[in-house]
Amino acid sequence: MSDQEEENEKIAQNPGLMEYGHTVGGAVIRPEDMGKVKGRSVLAMRQQTDLQMAQIYKQMQLLAEQANLIKKRVEVSERIYSAQMSFEPVINHTYYLYERQDGTDVLSMIAPNEWGRSRPFRRFVARAHMLADHTWDVAYNQEEEQADVQPGTSE
Repeated sequence: MSDQEEENEKIAQNPGLMEYGHTVGGAVIRPEDMGKVKGRSVLAMRQQTDLQMAQIYKQMQLLAEQANLIKKRVEVSERIYSAQMSFEPVINHTYYLYERQDGTDVLSMIAPNEWGRSRPFRRFVARAHMLADHTWDVAYNQEEEQADVQPGTSE
């Protein structure tokens, strides 16, 4: 072999494709530990998916709360519509729900503080504001709410 052929054997044809540094002053090339790479990737993936799952769970809770509020509005609306009323309720007006001595409900336009000394009902139950969808926004009497919380009471 000639000197030229020996020199050509020592020179890399494609030095950029070599998996190690081909000169003494070249950059150090270390193979990646694929276990570490995969471990970091899996950890990052888990953190992101856990975060997204937590967001979805919060959205589900909010939707469940909204559904329960709508369900309660329907129940209250049914109770109000089953009460005796001597008038046709008008949207965006406030009315007052009372309970008679016999336990039946009555819807009135007269507020509890407007009755004076004689109140013909056993108790004031709630203030109801008629909404555009013909359901009611109800503010229960504070005594009524406390009675609902106490165990052993029944309606």
